[in-house]
Amino acid sequence: MIATAGLVDFHCHLDLYPDHAAAVQDAEASGVFTLAVTTTPRAWPRNHELAQRTKHVRAALGLHPQLVAERENEIELWDRYLAETRYVGEVGLDAGPRFFKSLDAQKRVFQHVLQRCAQAGDKIITVHSIRSAKMVLDLVEAHLPSERGRIVLHWFTGTKSEAKRALDLGCYFSINAAMLGNERHASMVECIPLERMLTETDGPFTRTGERPSQPVDVALVVKLLSQLRRMSPEETTKAIRDNLRTILL
Repeated sequence: MIATAGLVDFHCHLDLYPDHAAAVQDAEASGVFTLAVTTTPRAWPRNHELAQRTKHVRAALGLHPQLVAERENEIELWDRYLAETRYVGEVGLDAGPRFFKSLDAQKRVFQHVLQRCAQAGDKIITVHSIRSAKMVLDLVEAHLPSERGRIVLHWFTGTKSEAKRALDLGCYFSINAAMLGNERHASMVECIPLERMLTETDGPFTRTGERPSQPVDVALVVKLLSQLRRMSPEETTKAIRDNLRTILL
């Protein structure tokens, strides 16, 4: 069994569990560094309040692309809170069939986010890119110089060539168990240098067994990633933790 202390869950929606406070407490007790992303700026104050009381949980300020059609006007609220955090997410683009109609609005919001982060400097941004990897990378390249912030591509499902472009732009990738369980996506993950990887659960949108994934379940990601890379879980855990330290510098 892999010890959970020292593991990294770089993308988890703690505020979407039935008991938000308990989810934060569980993540803290496990010793897993957990990035608690938000889908709307209105969720920020409570998420920030709970995370401030912990050693291992950090809150991120987001405006999810799937919600932009109804909530684009909340970008002003997002602006107001940005100075309170180093972490931004979940943001990005979603060009899937359900959300394609709002793509122009999504681009406006994501461009705004990148520009404000570039102005502020030193932000770490976890980015959604479903069916939109090229568009996401185009906007990152145009609006966020690599020395002004860090991009972590969450649950990236683009091509190997798009992954290489992302690497060239200085991006990191957060890897989850669903990616490693998919042959095409696992093949893409194999092309990513270990030093550009973080781990995630994306709970509660993923499941571990019969229940929604929790930060402790990132241990499964470490196990699967270790098998893929032919490394020990201890080596993988250390590498991921070192990567986290690098992006926090």
